[in-house]
Parts: sequence; structure tokens; C-alpha cells
Amino acid sequence: MPMRFDHADHVQSVAAHTSAAASSPVAASWRRCLTLHGLSPEEARHPWRLTEPEFRQARARSSVLIEEARGEIDRLFATVGKAGCCLLLTDENGIALERRGAAGDDRDFRGVGLWSGTVWSEASVGTNGIGTALADERPVLILRDQHFLSQNTGLSCTTAPIRDHTGRIAAAIDISTCRDDAGEMTMSILSQAIRDAAARIEAGLFRRAFSAARILLVPVDGRSAPALLAVDRDDLVLGATRAARQVL
Repeated sequence: MPMRFDHADHVQSVAAHTSAAASSPVAASWRRCLTLHGLSPEEARHPWRLTEPEFRQARARSSVLIEEARGEIDRLFATVGKAGCCLLLTDENGIALERRGAAGDDRDFRGVGLWSGTVWSEASVGTNGIGTALADERPVLILRDQHFLSQNTGLSCTTAPIRDHTGRIAAAIDISTCRDDAGEMTMSILSQAIRDAAARIEAGLFRRAFSAARILLVPVDGRSAPALLAVDRDDLVLGATRAARQVL
């Protein structure tokens, strides 16, 4: 219990200083949770959970995303599933649409709310990999006590957002673990794996949206996001991924 309140006091103290929020993405997220969402780090709260009809509607809205991402999620889980990790695919609102986890770990993950039909936005559970990646529109790594809620400090998670063919945030893919021995180096390796998976899903969504067009790869250095152009038979550009737009 003292550790729980120590964390809450630390969050409150850091988030109160605008200078800290300006220099640290985690502190900025903590400040959003306090001032924008009205959350308290010491409160006991679980992710919002959708009803079955709401969950079916959310999956129907994201049916193309789920179909495109399913194979990638399965391949990634085959690599990390035995290491005590859980995979989630969410929509742009942080709703967990697809989940992969080993049966032996289900009790732990269900207990913290890492389950299909839950909402992992910042408004729901404060700073966390999924919610903060969606809010900041960038890949994030949230280790244990970087979470806003004290009750989530046993989690480590790494998340990458996924953009649709127009460049808008459409989803997020996340690896989370409750293991105490998941150090920063391990999570950094998983972070690269999740960014690569997100890039492949994003490229697949783009190719699917422009299935009748020729797809050109824009040469770029040091980018994991796909830089792709879709052109017609007359070489007119029909679409471009966000990475391609930034380069060109």
C-alpha cells in the first residue's frame, strides 16, 4: 500500500509542473490524465468494457483492419507468446478488437483488463501503451511505474499506432507483459518488433485500398513506416502513405 501512494504522490508532483510535461511525453500524458480526463492515480479502476452488441459493432466497423492484421498478429504471437506476453489489436478509440495470449496467462491479463472488448484509452485508464500511443500518434514504450494508475505499475507495454490509407490513425497494436523480469532492454526489442508489425499492417491496408493501382516504394532512410505511392496507368498519384507525404 505505501508503494501505491508513493507512486500516486510522484505522479501528482510531476504532473503539476508544466516544465516537466513539456520535456517528457510520459509527464505530458500524466498531466492530461489529471487535467483533461479528471483521473486520480490512486483510484482503483478497470478499463471500460463494451457490451456484446457494442463490441460486435466495433468489430464490424473495423472488419477490414482485423482481416488485414490477423496473420501478422498470429506470427508475432508465435514469437513472443511463450514469454508471458499478451497481444492486442485496437481501433482508433483504444477498443481491444483482437487478442492473443497463452491460456496459462489468461487469469493475470483478464485481471488487469487486457481482454477483448475493453477500452485502453487514456480517458479510460490513464497513461498506458495503447492510449498514449493513440493520443501522441507515435510508438511508445510504457514501463511499470510510467503508467498513470498505481494499480497498473506491474505492467510493461509497447505499442505502435497504425494509419489507414489516408494517413489517419486507424488502430494500434500492443504487446504487454506482467512479468517482473521484463526489463527495458527486452521491451525495447519487443518495441521494434511491434513497430515492424504495425508497418506491415499499414502497408497491407494501403495496398488493399488501392488494389487496382500500381504501388511504388519511395526510397527513404531510417523509417519503419511504409513510404508508398499508389499511381494509375497514366502515372497520376492516387494516394500516398503519411511517410511518403512527409518525404515528398
